[in-house]
Amino acid sequence: MSESTPNGDRQPRTGKSLKAQQRRQEILQIAMDTFAARGYNNASLQEIADRAGVTQAGVLHYFRSKPQLLTSVLALRDETDIEQLGPERPRGLAFLNHLVDTARRNTEREGIVRLYAVLSAESVTEGHPAQDYFRDRYAGLRAFVTEALAEACELGETRPDLDLEEAATAIIAVMDGLQIQWLLAPDSVDMGASTDRVITALLADIAGKTA
Repeated sequence: MSESTPNGDRQPRTGKSLKAQQRRQEILQIAMDTFAARGYNNASLQEIADRAGVTQAGVLHYFRSKPQLLTSVLALRDETDIEQLGPERPRGLAFLNHLVDTARRNTEREGIVRLYAVLSAESVTEGHPAQDYFRDRYAGLRAFVTEALAEACELGETRPDLDLEEAATAIIAVMDGLQIQWLLAPDSVDMGASTDRVITALLADIAGKTA
């Protein structure tokens, strides 16, 4: 059963024992692998339950529904990114270098890269439960990259003829596109080097326009 706070608000079900917490993490990891391999729409709770060695009711004991399970999987993915980012978001050129480092590190976490590629593409379909998540994620990332570009080029107020958000959108598009190419041909694609090249070229272009 779910727990209640003193004011009566319902809280998510959480395992009280270490064993229950470990079981929840196991189910979460299996769900992550299954969604990455088959997509959200094609993966069933029963399949995830079978792989975890529990009943479907056992999965629903920890996650009330399939959409909540997906939300928890995406939250786990974000926790991994936050851990790599550190206690404070870097600024300016340091943040842009962080993007390059992230592209390089992604070659060591194929499962998470596949999960992101599959679910982000699938989220454009009508009624997909991750649609708001990815819409908000892209909006936030565009804002961060736009700000970092301005800081890296030591710009004050952005000039109307200098569309940094367009440049930020291009960087994100390149990074996402590289992930798909890398998943299909990992020996032929260097995500870190390609991301670095694009960011360097855009910074040079911005610097030329501000000179």
